Formats: sequence, C-alpha cells, structure tokens
Amino acid sequence: MSAALYDAHNHLQATELSPHLGTIQRQLNELNVAKMVVNGTQEQDWPAVLELARNNRMVIPTFGLHPWYVSQRSVHWQEKLTTCLNQVPAGIGEIGLDRWIEDYDLPQQEEVFVWQLRLAAERNLPVSIHCLRAWGRLLELLQEQPRPQCGFLLHSYGGPQEMIQPLAKLGAYFSISGHFAQERKGRQQEVFRQVPRDRLLIETDAPDMLPPEKYTDFPITGESSGKAVNNPANIGAIYRFVAELVDEQADVLRQRTEENFRKLFGRLLD
Repeated sequence: MSAALYDAHNHLQATELSPHLGTIQRQLNELNVAKMVVNGTQEQDWPAVLELARNNRMVIPTFGLHPWYVSQRSVHWQEKLTTCLNQVPAGIGEIGLDRWIEDYDLPQQEEVFVWQLRLAAERNLPVSIHCLRAWGRLLELLQEQPRPQCGFLLHSYGGPQEMIQPLAKLGAYFSISGHFAQERKGRQQEVFRQVPRDRLLIETDAPDMLPPEKYTDFPITGESSGKAVNNPANIGAIYRFVAELVDEQADVLRQRTEENFRKLFGRLLD
C-alpha cells in the first residue's frame, strides 16, 4: 500500500458536504488518508467539528474564530472556545486577518487574532492561519506576540515569495491547495516552489478551493448551492499536482509531507 495521505486543512463540517459524508469517508479510506485537520470558523460550527472528532479517528479538530465572523461573536466566545479545546485533543483555527472582505474592521480582527494566538502559545497548540491582503501586518503581529513552539500553518499560502524565510523563522508551515493548480496561478505556483521542503504541507480546504477538472477526481455538488464543490477525497489528486509542481517523486513527497505534518500536529495524533 502507498504511504498515507494527510490533509492539513479542510471544513468537513460544512453543510455542503453533509449529504455526501458516507461516500466521502469510503473514498478517503480507499485513498489511505491517515489524518485530516478539520477547522471550525465560528461558534455555530464548533459543536459539529467536535462531534466529527469524537466519531472519526481520521479527524484532528481545530476551533477558531475566523476574521469573517468576528463581528458576529457572542460575549461568551472565549469561554466557548476554551471549553471545546478541553473536550478533545485539538488545535486552534481557523483564525487570521482579512482585508479582502467588505467593511472589514482590522482592529477587531487583530484583537480576536492575538487573543487566540496567545492561547495557542500558552498551550503550545498548532494554529491554522488565514490571511488575505494583510501579510505585512500579520508578520508584525507574529513577531510581536508569543507563538506556539510547535509552529503554525499558513493555509493556502497566498503571500509573497520574499516573506517565506521571515515567516519560516517564526515557525511557519505553508500549505498548498488544489486551487493553485489553476493556470492563472502561475505566480503563486512559483512561490510554492521556493517553500523549504521541510515546511511544505498539502490541503484541500474542502468544500472551498475547488481544483481544476484535471485534479478533481471525485466531483460532488454542494447541498445548499447546487454547484460543484471541493471533495476532501480530491487530496490524492492535489498530491499529484504538488509532486508535478515541485518535481518530486510521489513516494518521496508523501513521506516528506507526513514528516512535516507530524512535526506540526504531532502532539494531537493518537
């Protein structure tokens, strides 16, 4: 059997995937997927992530307040997040900064991000970080604030090449999704070629970041949208894309990816 596959970031709890969960699980088993990191993004979906973690040994849960939802947080969000972290071995995420969304409130985002980052540092938990159009400020905060010793993930890394080394020195891992297989993503493909091999991880970000048809081995339709969405079982095809991108043999890539995954998420593995 081929070496196991690892999905560093997805949202298996999403309603778009709900009717397909049985089929998805069979596909993941056939692909020999060992672990996948399932990220909560807001108070409303944390219970679903917790339930998945309790019923599926493949799931590594993370709980976080995503920058898109900071304005919707309750007064008890910190207590709720801490309670989730105390229930099962878990990381923190998806958290971050986002200047792409309309009417963003960066001070609020920073306040929420820093609180969660400090909690991760205090407990030495891996963090999954989202960033859009705020890379300079993110770097400043990561330099200023305590960080978890185990490191942190910059999921679907979209930052510039020149920030790779400064971020890596702070403990960053960089994950690539199938979305970057799009022909128009040539610049970002070149950036990923520069990521140190011992800091590269692979993700689906399912149901988001739908790969091009060439790398969509398992097409599915979203429950609410009625449109094509990304299946976590496309992780095998995304490994194929990354092997081609960085010119590495498939078995070497699988072994290296597992080593990197265990370095970052190892304390959450059984």
